[in-house]
Amino acid sequence: MTYDADLDAKGLLCPLPVLKARKRLQALASGQVLRVLADDPAAIVDVPHFCAEAGHDLLEVSDAEDGQVYLIRKA
Repeated sequence: MTYDADLDAKGLLCPLPVLKARKRLQALASGQVLRVLADDPAAIVDVPHFCAEAGHDLLEVSDAEDGQVYLIRKA
């Protein structure tokens, strides 16, 4: 899937991946997609919760070699 912006949150611990994703999403237009790379085990819970609370669409979650990849469509 294509995306409009990329955020490398590897090495960051909760809540930093979500806080940085929120900041990056603010710069995007509604409907654009942010790709987030994270390796914090808590991100598996935090990112979906953040998307549900903020109204963003979590399009995909997949495992990567060094963490997880989250594709988020801005509400």
